[in-house]
Amino acid sequence: MSLERKATFVAIVVSIILAIVKLIVGIMSGSVAVLASALDSILDMVVSIFNNIALKIAESKPDKKFNYGKSKIEGLAALFEGIIIIGSGLFVIYEAIKKIIHKEVITDVDASIYVMAFSIIVVSGLVAFLSYVAKKTNNLIIKSDTLHYKTDLLTNSAVLISLIIVKLTGWYFVDFILSIIIGIYIIKEALEIVKEGIEVLLDVALDEEIVEKIKEIIKKEPLVLDFHCLRTRKAGNRNFVDVHLVLTPDMKLKLAHTIVENVEEKIRQIDPSKKWIINIHADPYDDSYINKLLEECE
Repeated sequence: MSLERKATFVAIVVSIILAIVKLIVGIMSGSVAVLASALDSILDMVVSIFNNIALKIAESKPDKKFNYGKSKIEGLAALFEGIIIIGSGLFVIYEAIKKIIHKEVITDVDASIYVMAFSIIVVSGLVAFLSYVAKKTNNLIIKSDTLHYKTDLLTNSAVLISLIIVKLTGWYFVDFILSIIIGIYIIKEALEIVKEGIEVLLDVALDEEIVEKIKEIIKKEPLVLDFHCLRTRKAGNRNFVDVHLVLTPDMKLKLAHTIVENVEEKIRQIDPSKKWIINIHADPYDDSYINKLLEECE
């Protein structure tokens, strides 16, 4: 089993434990914020299960039907996770408003404080582990999960602060107001995840910084006269690069091949942790105007 899938299994177990503890205390105490946090933990569990399945599919090797593999499912998983988180944010806001209307109060502040403190400790450990895996693998699904649990860590901290304020001042409305703020924040963070997932599915180009590095590599290659039709995209742990290099018309095939290999190797060194699928077309003259007419490139 890959490190990424192990990470999702750890996230599933943590989410189950937190969801059970928070539900029990939330129902007993009547705290909207704790119940909202419990719901978020349940959704965390569902999302982590889906992510585990998505990772298994994404790791499958290319075949005759899927020549480039199925790594784009990572974008679909991020999109799904974002939508789920948006739903949880809306529900948190709904529950907080309902509690305000019915003027419900927290009956056991101490228990709520203890469970949120416990949650912060556990989630901190999980975030540290997921951050390590995300940094090592650069996997979009793990990155999304890390961001998700970082959001949980912040919201849990906010809930704990509100509960302490309620205990010290008796201002129960703080719990409800903070729940609404938490809901809005959850939705905001989720929209970023959705955006990134959609970009992957729509073949967004590599980061501008990486594209500029690719251009610099090509420009510095001594025997390359020019280049055009540079296109990039990413899918999972794979970076795709297509480009046309303009070489001298009378250049021998062996030398042209060597130049292409040199450029490819230098591009791969931009980020060795990635799998690079590079397609370089060697032109004996600048045919960019023809490609523009054919709409093959910008």
